Amino acid sequence: MTTSNFARLQGVGMGFLAGYVDTLGFTALFGLFTAHVTGNFVLIAVALADPGQTPTLLKLLAFPAFILGVAAARLLVASCERRGKPAVKPSYLLQLVLLIGFMVCGMLAEPVSRQVGALAMAAGLFGAAAMGAHSAASKLLLTHLAPTSMMTGNVTQLVIDTVDRLRGAADAATKARCAKFFWPVLAFALGCGAAAFAYLAVGFVALIVPVAILAVHLWLPEPEAQ
Repeated sequence: MTTSNFARLQGVGMGFLAGYVDTLGFTALFGLFTAHVTGNFVLIAVALADPGQTPTLLKLLAFPAFILGVAAARLLVASCERRGKPAVKPSYLLQLVLLIGFMVCGMLAEPVSRQVGALAMAAGLFGAAAMGAHSAASKLLLTHLAPTSMMTGNVTQLVIDTVDRLRGAADAATKARCAKFFWPVLAFALGCGAAAFAYLAVGFVALIVPVAILAVHLWLPEPEAQ
């Protein structure tokens, strides 16, 4: 597989995974933000301003769980760098372990009631940590790709470049950037839709899909240099 094709596969796979996990966590755990730090800031601010609107403990703990996932990924990458080892596959393995924790705890917690129990809370925290590790890996290791879990910036850039193309002001770099940002955005949207239907159909076992995506990326050989 060539480097360019492998990069596109990474962008599509990781974008789909991020949208899928985000949506499943939101659907299964009553609006939990597993990856959107912006949403967690909003929840914390609302709780401070109006105690009557206090969100659940799980939603408050999702923010530190996300941070711990970022920190774990950073330490893992730093350890690999010190030893002169590639860090991409170890970062996928970390995400895989955390997502399996999300899936197993969620399955054991089913059916999840409005009063979130210990297993459901553990599931949500594993999910938030997994997405923290995912975001850190994207930032540290996959810089050749568009961000795979932060779609606001991606959509903004894609619209800017599309407008420039329509008004005839696009150069080769603009066209290349459109393709770079388009595929992760599309994959993220498809992942969101797939997760919503999959969770309603089979529950937390639906997380086998992002687990399988990570397993495939762990199995794939490194791309050929060009």
